Amino acid sequence: MRAAALRTQPRTELRTELCTDEREFGRLAEEWGRLYRNCGTATPFQSHAWLHSWWLSYGTPGRLRLVLVRDGADLVAAAPLMLVRQPWPALVPLGGSISDFGDVLIEDGERADRAASALADGLAAAARTALIDFREVRPGGAVERVYASWRGPRRQVPDSLCLELPALPMDDLIGRLATAKAQQRVRAKLRKLSALGVERRAVRPDEVDTALRRLLELHRLQWQGRKVTTEHLQDRFAEHLIRSVGPMVRAGDAVVTEFRVDGTVVAVDLTLLSERLAGGYLYGAHPELRERKADVATMLLNSCAQHTGTGTGGGAGGRRVLSLLRGNEPYKHHWRPQPVVNQRFLLARRRTAPLMSAAVCDVAARSRGKKLLDRFLGWKARGGGRP
Repeated sequence: MRAAALRTQPRTELRTELCTDEREFGRLAEEWGRLYRNCGTATPFQSHAWLHSWWLSYGTPGRLRLVLVRDGADLVAAAPLMLVRQPWPALVPLGGSISDFGDVLIEDGERADRAASALADGLAAAARTALIDFREVRPGGAVERVYASWRGPRRQVPDSLCLELPALPMDDLIGRLATAKAQQRVRAKLRKLSALGVERRAVRPDEVDTALRRLLELHRLQWQGRKVTTEHLQDRFAEHLIRSVGPMVRAGDAVVTEFRVDGTVVAVDLTLLSERLAGGYLYGAHPELRERKADVATMLLNSCAQHTGTGTGGGAGGRRVLSLLRGNEPYKHHWRPQPVVNQRFLLARRRTAPLMSAAVCDVAARSRGKKLLDRFLGWKARGGGRP
């Protein structure tokens, strides 16, 4: 095992290790899973199945950096990171751009503060001359504890926008719509789906691989000739999805749903689940569904809403959030979601503070550029007249 003990400050009384061996990463599955279950803020993107599979598809040999905190034999905190060189040396979360949320894992309970403090110390030792850059942290994420314990330069800036709905049954979500007419339209769409004979079925764990291949085929077909996220069409993405989702379904961290008409699969949806949220991650739907006037977005939301009352994070009510994940697409606003902004946490040591300043300047420049682009597109939409 290539896990080196990092210097741990006496205030923590815990042992911190740095693991750089991907084979050892694979062997951490069981204890990583226990820690994941004991971290109430964790999202499916911090599960071992997702992260280890992502590393196998996207990782660069020699760049793995797992900072682990143990209390005796117990794994009580973990930061899944990798080293990047561009645009500057940095430790960044595993999961990359195909993961909607990044975070660390810290066990809930009486050891949480000490574990966060030890993890902060371990990160400082592991970073050396690199900046630590936690992207896409959902508000309330475990990284916030690390940020509070950090003793060097640090900055928090906004990251991507997500949209969220309360974890309610479909009838209650319809009731949140702005007008009675809008509510009537959605109910008519649900009746149309029933009239078409659309049947929904959660696939068994042994059927997941076949169902995901069908999902990707349908996804490619539905976006044919239109702008699409090109990574979703790559072989490495398919390999990652098929490798990771089967174990996640078995663990209760994902559900794959098939939609059939007359016995033929016409759509497949992948919904990811954690203690606190359910979120539709990716789907594929045959174009004939839209040709037959089926509202696919309503069909998928209705399916996802079935999984919001079965978690434990919200107490008796189960999961508290139905997440529409990242993106500000207009169709999502029909449901009156709450905007929630992911956060970016930058942690530096004194000698890497200039890297943090460069990162903050880059964020500001990109933000100004986006605002200018939005203004230009709005001006074009108005016909190019006076703003």
